[in-house]
Amino acid sequence: MRRERTGDDREKAQDDGRRGFLKYAAGVAGVAAGAGLGGCPAAVAVPAGRSSGDAAAGGPAPERASDGRTLPPDRVPFHGRHQAGVLTPQQLFSGFAAFDVLVQDRAGLTRLFKELTERCRVLTAGVKPKDERTASEPQTPDSLTVTVGLGASLFDDRFGLAGHKPRHLKAMPAFPNDRLDPARCHGDLSLQVCAEHPDAIVHVLRDLARSTHGMIRPRWRMDAFMNPSRPSGSPRNFLGFKDGIVNPDTASRAEMDRLIWVTPPCGEPDWADGGSYQVLRLIRFHSESWDHEPVDRQEKVFGRHKASGAPLGRVKEDDPPDYRDDPEGRVIPLDAHIRLANPRTRHTDKSRFLRRSYNYDQGYDRRGRMDLGLVFCGYQQNVQRQFATVQHRLRHEPLARFITPEGGGYFFVLPGVRDEKDWFGSRLMRDTH
Repeated sequence: MRRERTGDDREKAQDDGRRGFLKYAAGVAGVAAGAGLGGCPAAVAVPAGRSSGDAAAGGPAPERASDGRTLPPDRVPFHGRHQAGVLTPQQLFSGFAAFDVLVQDRAGLTRLFKELTERCRVLTAGVKPKDERTASEPQTPDSLTVTVGLGASLFDDRFGLAGHKPRHLKAMPAFPNDRLDPARCHGDLSLQVCAEHPDAIVHVLRDLARSTHGMIRPRWRMDAFMNPSRPSGSPRNFLGFKDGIVNPDTASRAEMDRLIWVTPPCGEPDWADGGSYQVLRLIRFHSESWDHEPVDRQEKVFGRHKASGAPLGRVKEDDPPDYRDDPEGRVIPLDAHIRLANPRTRHTDKSRFLRRSYNYDQGYDRRGRMDLGLVFCGYQQNVQRQFATVQHRLRHEPLARFITPEGGGYFFVLPGVRDEKDWFGSRLMRDTH
């Protein structure tokens, strides 16, 4: 087990890991290639230290960094009933990309799925095929995960999949306050690549571009990262508030089967068992306007103290808000983000979902304004019951003045690859044969 990394020791470990991964990447890289802001309760980090979707409760305690962040394992298992990268403790860096599929028939799509599987299996293991090994030293896997999802547009007439689309999968609609750029929305296929170093993301995408050349075409991409905790607790987003305080218990298999994973009672196609709906939202912050708001006004918009992250009237960030004793919103306004997103009632409990979001910084736009925001990433069992319901509650929240969703999409994350003989989409392709 990897020991806890702290202070200078952690910085050295990151540098060593980067050098190791660069040596690895040199051999495999070919061509270059939410809480919710905008719709969900504020959260980023997955609280439980589980390495894959099949991890059961009661295992060894997760490792934590000095700031309290749950550390992912050095090597995240690739095989399992569910894909990694959903319940995996959040890595520091991520890349999100969507693609259009160019192959024209089922044989081509099967070939694409198998090629993606083989390359992801090799990359996440941190080893190379025999013909690519050039160094005797072991290669670091960098806590790498690659999570593959399918968009609604793949289930058309090209591959005979139309009658086997997941029940709630569709093109992401434009919600109130959205300004969606078609060039940054949707896609036949999505990739979420996460690792402990940013160069790992680039090299993985390069490798996959080389191995799938001619089979897919990039549609949009966004690289993102987690801000470190300061001084401790949940990390902050670029609006200055702590993000990642509330999420379902990923260590509870029962809760995950109730809220995150598709199971037989959901009425989905048989092949979808073990998958999950992924919602991606590229949300830009209007930081100039936000920065002119007094702190007390900002706190009322979120419903939390800016310094501590605690709900208004409370002390610690993980203290639960007391809505029952505040029915008129004198402490936490009735339209505060946390109150609308998660009212904490028995009725609204079923709309909770897992947030795994990251920050982005794209420099300045043509008007000289900072282009900062959030790549909101949410996982759930039913996108209509969960994300869309929460989004409906938030449609008139005050926070909407300071954020604009500009892209993203709905995707269905495929069930996991069970073993060395299995591959992404195998049951889908067999069931639709």
